[in-house]
Amino acid sequence: MDMRQSVAELLREAARAAFPQLPEAELPQPAMLEVPPDSELGDFAFPCFRLSKALRMAPPAIAQQIAGAANRPEVASAQNVGGYVNLFFHRANFAQNVLEDVLARGRDYGREPENGRTVVLDYSSINIAKRFHIGHLSTTMLGNSLKRIYAHLGWRTVGINHLGDWGTQFGKMIAAFKRWGDWEMVEKGGVDALTALYVRFHQEEEGDPCLLEEGRAWFRRIEEGDPEAAEIFGRFKELTLKDAQKVYDLLGITFDSYNGEAFFNDKMGRVIDELREKGLLEESEGAFVVDLEAYKMPPCLILKSDGATLYATRDLAAALWRKDTYHFDKCLYVVAYQQNLHFRQVFKVLELMGYGWAKDQMEHVAFGMVSYEGQAMSTREGNVVHLDELLARAQEKALSVIEEKSPGLPGKADAARAVGVGAVIFTTLLNSRIKDIDFWWDRALNFDGDTGPYVQYTHARCCSVLRKAEDNGAAPDYRALTDDEAQAVLRLLSRFPEAIRQAQKDNEPSAVTRATLDVAKAFNKYYYERRILDADAPGTKARLALTRAVRNVIELGLSLIGVKAPEQM
Repeated sequence: MDMRQSVAELLREAARAAFPQLPEAELPQPAMLEVPPDSELGDFAFPCFRLSKALRMAPPAIAQQIAGAANRPEVASAQNVGGYVNLFFHRANFAQNVLEDVLARGRDYGREPENGRTVVLDYSSINIAKRFHIGHLSTTMLGNSLKRIYAHLGWRTVGINHLGDWGTQFGKMIAAFKRWGDWEMVEKGGVDALTALYVRFHQEEEGDPCLLEEGRAWFRRIEEGDPEAAEIFGRFKELTLKDAQKVYDLLGITFDSYNGEAFFNDKMGRVIDELREKGLLEESEGAFVVDLEAYKMPPCLILKSDGATLYATRDLAAALWRKDTYHFDKCLYVVAYQQNLHFRQVFKVLELMGYGWAKDQMEHVAFGMVSYEGQAMSTREGNVVHLDELLARAQEKALSVIEEKSPGLPGKADAARAVGVGAVIFTTLLNSRIKDIDFWWDRALNFDGDTGPYVQYTHARCCSVLRKAEDNGAAPDYRALTDDEAQAVLRLLSRFPEAIRQAQKDNEPSAVTRATLDVAKAFNKYYYERRILDADAPGTKARLALTRAVRNVIELGLSLIGVKAPEQM
């Protein structure tokens, strides 16, 4: 059942009956429906203003006739309100329809059948020889959630961790290792030791310009396949991925590919050759560029004056390889907004190369920056918050709260893991992705307000109510759910699939996060205003059905953003 679709069909029938001359394109469609800001104005509203020109009538007169044809007491009552057709559902039947649908579909609520389309998601993209830090939190969680959302809506998904494993910085890393490090130090210190070498290199470089050339020389050796350089860098990469995997395991994240920049080192010739053949590559001060002045962008740099390739060259090669390999219908780059120009340039160059799919199928999913309690992150300056430490601290803090509130809770460590990690993820995905995030502990781990623990606690509350209930054998009496509080919950449950689709359409997981939070808030209001378990067996059965549906939808919503839903807290 899709309530918006059902309402649109009802209104289409009514509009056809009232105005047979209306063209098909003017008949009510799901996207035309509005949700009134106040439930007293109805459950859905259809504005008739757009029909005035075709019918040569005033909107209130049009709304009056459609409302008259749409009145079906067993389904909904329709009213003309200032040029709108406002529909009020039959409350008991609405409750039955929604709950039967939610409970019958379970985790498949809102799921759509496989549609034969493929989406490639490029996210997380950690850098080799650097620890996984809070700056990678948004891309990792946004990408993971979008992958889950697209899969729920029938897409084949391909998650790619486009490793940052190429560039002069790795020559600098080897130079630092050769000067000040050894394998015993690196094996013992892990990626922390590599980071310390990286920070020291930049500090020493300020007073010794020769270090820069030394770093460049080592990177040239990597490019040329020098055995020593390859072996050192290979071990750096192995250490980094082993360190990062601990975080991915904790977050429940997997990837289908770890092909990063280095993978495309031998695939850029095609790009350069095609650009030359199509007359797009121009020389500029010794370098080679694609002129994008006609599109109000600076030139896209393809080759430096020394012949070295750049990010754009590699991203062009990666896009072509991914299209050939995965035959995607959509390719998403979950990367911070600072790269807006870069991706606009890359997509435009692909268009100019004759790949029309780049315009419609490639999208930069931009997001804001992450800071920690007011401080910006910088690996070079040594000012970082590592993600594994952040998650460990989140679990410790969650455990202390749980021990204070529920000292006898079994499995406290597991609950603390779910709550602590969930709090970090929920905070990251709560607001529009383009907004900057400043992470504060007291906000993220609060059990009240717009937080992950609050939603998880609501799920646990539902589970607790259901554990206490006994099957009374009665048939549910849905008239017990006609009060305003229950209807508010039911409206949100019925619209939850819309939130999932909206999240996919806008590549905005916060639509799901917010919808899940709204369900939790509405249920808590209902919980405090209405008694769920009482002597009225049929009414109790209906209220338990509502509780079970809320539990299911909260669990689904949390899973779509990568958060666990503990049954006890």
